[in-house]
Amino acid sequence: MADLVLLRHGESVWNKLNVFTGWVDVPLTPKGIEEATEAGKKLADFRFDVIYVSTLVRAMETAMIAMAYNRSDRLPVVIHEEEGKESEWSKIYDTETEKSIIPVYRDWHLNERYYGELQGKNKARTAEQYGAEKVHLWRRSYDVPPPGGECLKDTAARTIPFFRDHILPRLKNNENVFVAAHGNSLRSIVMHLDNLSEEEVLQLEIPTGQPILYHFDGKDLTKENL
Repeated sequence: MADLVLLRHGESVWNKLNVFTGWVDVPLTPKGIEEATEAGKKLADFRFDVIYVSTLVRAMETAMIAMAYNRSDRLPVVIHEEEGKESEWSKIYDTETEKSIIPVYRDWHLNERYYGELQGKNKARTAEQYGAEKVHLWRRSYDVPPPGGECLKDTAARTIPFFRDHILPRLKNNENVFVAAHGNSLRSIVMHLDNLSEEEVLQLEIPTGQPILYHFDGKDLTKENL
C-alpha cells in the first residue's frame, strides 16, 4: 500500500486580492502560511519518499512549510535537474546523507492553468469589462480558454501524462508521494483519479491548504478524507 497526498497551496496574495494569477509567481499571504502549517500538522506522521511541486513559489512555500512539521527523520531537499552549475554544485557527496533526504522535484507540468491575457486582472472588473457570463465561461467551462490562455482541458493534457509518467510509477514502486500544486492542475488530476466526466469536474473545487489523500493498493486508488 502506498499513499498519494495532493495539496493545493495556501492562500496567495492574489487569491486574497481576487486577481487572476495563473503563472505569475506570487507568494503566500499570512493566512496561506497558516493553511500550509495546518496541512503540515495533519501530515506530520506521513513518511514521504518523494515530493513533486510546480515551479511556482506558492506551491514550493506550501510544501516546505508543511514538511517542517513532518516527524520523519528525512529532510526535503530540492533536486536541481537543469543543466549548468546549479545542478552540478548542488550534488551531495555523502551516501549516508543522500539516504536521509526526501527529493523534491519541480516541474512546470504541475503549474496552475495559464490564464493568458487575464493574468493580473481583477476578477470583478474583468466581469464588468467582458460580461459576467463570458468570464464565468472562461473560468468554469472545460474546453473554452480565456484569451491567449489554457482551458481545463489544456491543463489536463499536461498534468495527466505527467501523473502517469512520473507519479504513478512511484506509487507502483510502493513509494509515498506528496504533490503540492494548484487549484486547476489538481482539479485535472483528481478528475482523472475519480473518473469524473467533463460536466462533473465543473463542480469540483480544490480548497486551499487542505490535503487530499489516496491509498494505492497496486491497482486502484481509493480516496480518504483527512
